[in-house]
Amino acid sequence: MFIVCLLLFKSTAIYLFLKKIEIMKVETATLEDLDQIVELFDAYRVFYRKESDKKGAKVFLKSRITNQESVIYYAKNDNDDYIGFVQLYPVFSSTNMKRIWLLNDLYVVEKARGLGVSKLLIDRCKDLARQTNALGLSLETELNNEIGNNLYPKVGFQLDTEHNFYFWSTK
Repeated sequence: MFIVCLLLFKSTAIYLFLKKIEIMKVETATLEDLDQIVELFDAYRVFYRKESDKKGAKVFLKSRITNQESVIYYAKNDNDDYIGFVQLYPVFSSTNMKRIWLLNDLYVVEKARGLGVSKLLIDRCKDLARQTNALGLSLETELNNEIGNNLYPKVGFQLDTEHNFYFWSTK
């Protein structure tokens, strides 16, 4: 942990502000991280108004990791707390004959929001896209997700206004 000191001069008084900077690292999730990722994943689902289901989350994520059906990155702070995760799925563009990574899930714990965790995770996703010679990253978010809708353009995503996206439900 680092402490940053900032001196501000106002009249004759000197103000000293201390700000804690968290050192974050991003790693690829393995089965060893499953229990911690389940906690983040469950909180993510609850954020999107789903009922908590840690048992189901564990089965779901274990299958994704074991079968290599997704890539999951997580962020940890300098206290080794898991503070965010992102999950990507490969999809393919037939017309471009390339992979596209679907950035399907992105979540940061409340206490770590505003510290750049999302940007750090997205940067790691961009690295994956480059390393795998993918066409790029794709994502969708709710229209009312103000945080995401403000963040994504700031990190280089462009809103697709040329396509309509449809969904067919089995229900």
